[in-house]
Amino acid sequence: VFSNDGESSFETAFANQGLKPDVVFTARDADVIKTYVRMGMGVGVVASMAHEQEEEELVSIDARTLFPRCLTWIGFRRDAVLRDYMFEFLQLFAPHLTPEIIRSAHEAPDQTHVERLVKNLHIPFRSRTTTG
Repeated sequence: VFSNDGESSFETAFANQGLKPDVVFTARDADVIKTYVRMGMGVGVVASMAHEQEEEELVSIDARTLFPRCLTWIGFRRDAVLRDYMFEFLQLFAPHLTPEIIRSAHEAPDQTHVERLVKNLHIPFRSRTTTG
């Protein structure tokens, strides 16, 4: 239920159905959430990429239609020296970001300039897989 801008897509999804979830805790780490579920603290909602087939003690239900797609953001410090391995990671993570775009974003004076720089980029979505 974490959100930097005060609005949570999780809470909105429930509210759209006239429901209010009883959230005991939130965590950014799926392993933490899964640990608490294993301890019997209730139900956890995690991204599909955090689900592993080997977790036989957990039951997973595909909830992709319940929540909107979310973008993942990646960041680095403005004063960081970007090394080759960092560029390689960024391109593996986001192949649509060329080294030139990454350098321009790194040199941008503020976030508004970064957003303008990437505004018209096509952001590829990974296909969703079903688990079961």
